Amino acid sequence: MGEMAMTKFMTGFMTWRPQASQLATCAAAFALAGCAAQAPIEPGIAVTTPSAAMGQTEYISAVGSTYQLRPADKLSVTVFREAELSLPEVVISAEGRISVPLVGPVQAAGMTVEQLETRIEELFDARYLRSPDVAVNILSYASHVVTVEGSVEKQGMYEFRPGTRLSGGIALASGPTRVADVREVAVFRQSGNGTLIAKFDYAQVRSGAMMDPVLQPGDRIVVGTDNLSQTWQDFLRALPAFGMFSQF
Repeated sequence: MGEMAMTKFMTGFMTWRPQASQLATCAAAFALAGCAAQAPIEPGIAVTTPSAAMGQTEYISAVGSTYQLRPADKLSVTVFREAELSLPEVVISAEGRISVPLVGPVQAAGMTVEQLETRIEELFDARYLRSPDVAVNILSYASHVVTVEGSVEKQGMYEFRPGTRLSGGIALASGPTRVADVREVAVFRQSGNGTLIAKFDYAQVRSGAMMDPVLQPGDRIVVGTDNLSQTWQDFLRALPAFGMFSQF
């Protein structure tokens, strides 16, 4: 609707004195309009192929079967029957190492949990313990942080578990606002060649008609705003008869 048409509509609307039944009809119409914006969910296999036209080529939907430790991850290291050598909590340094009693710095970043357990056992076995038994557990994936901005309920930076998808990242921010344009969602990602920008239609992602990419540490999600929707909602809230719409 153009600016002139909107002005004429508003002028005419201000002289209208709606009845309760008319208000209910209008409320229902707005509710139905919101529902119509949702893409239908069809049974079957969800789309997992990236769209080159939307810049999704470098994004994947497959979740890795193993996790490689990263700097800032928080671990516990338990040496069975050797409480004084155990670490209830230790953070992987920026250089990718942890400090273990007796053996000193141990490279952890880039290893799986099982590989790190084996490496610590080898170091203890070489000089200090006979047949050591070591267990490593991940306490926090602090290396995995995503920034969620734009038309979401709670913008901010969120820690996420490996394998979390775009839909999960938006859910961490309590979902889109009522004026969000879910067709305009961008994911920014750092690469060796600069910043990658991919666009996603979140309505299609939710229905399975578009891939739901796996997030990577440092990703930034930006959810667009439906400016027309914002204008309409501000207008409706300003009318006493439509105070009900302030709750939508």
